[in-house]
Amino acid sequence: MNLAMSCRPYLDLLPDAVISHSTAARLHGLVLPRRLEEEPVLHLSRGPGKSAPRRRNVEGHRLDLSAEDTGTIAGLAVTGIARTWLDLAGLLSVEELIVTGDQIVSEHHRGFGPPRHALVPLEDLRAFIEGRKGVAHLRKCLSALDCLRVGVDSPRETLLRLMLSKDPGMPEFVPNVAIRDKGGKAQVWVDLGCNEYRTCLEYDGAHHLTAEQQARDHYRDLKTAELGWVQVKISKTDLARGTALLAQRCAVAWP
Repeated sequence: MNLAMSCRPYLDLLPDAVISHSTAARLHGLVLPRRLEEEPVLHLSRGPGKSAPRRRNVEGHRLDLSAEDTGTIAGLAVTGIARTWLDLAGLLSVEELIVTGDQIVSEHHRGFGPPRHALVPLEDLRAFIEGRKGVAHLRKCLSALDCLRVGVDSPRETLLRLMLSKDPGMPEFVPNVAIRDKGGKAQVWVDLGCNEYRTCLEYDGAHHLTAEQQARDHYRDLKTAELGWVQVKISKTDLARGTALLAQRCAVAWP
């Protein structure tokens, strides 16, 4: 049974309730930490003056929601993406909140493939969060907002960027950097790039194992070197080794 089908009977019993928090995030297609992806409960919310939903397999909440805060998915009442991100702040660490926020604001228009459009543009998300007053966990969201970056393709890329930012000796690596030829035309787009040191980082996830992707990666590697940039490939194992060792891998490429 899919998630929407699991939620429907509970909303039939509580027609004034709204799907919220991590359940709403999953319906919106956001990638969450495993503990929330696999949690056995559904999150439902009702408005002020009403008791929080109390049912088996339900985590109940009371939220003061406006029309701007809600929408529908598959005919089910659900908190909108911006409001869902705000409510997730009570379930996520700041770092996890940034990872989720990067997914929400991600957008890019490259020279290949279809453009990617933000679920909520960064400035719209900022306006929504800054317009809230007296909402729980607002301070955490405001802190996370300053760390969101547009153009990230995966949660692992966000984690890589955040890990490197913890090392005071590391320069800033920017997502979705275009490496350009002498005429200024973009030739390669990289996961994370530092123009100052002409160094880029590529996170090699599972999709890089396919023959088609490996062919594209080979062309990218050759073009990157041709344009005078140093490329460092990062794996899941590298991330697990921690910030210090990760920074060492990147620094060996610098003069």
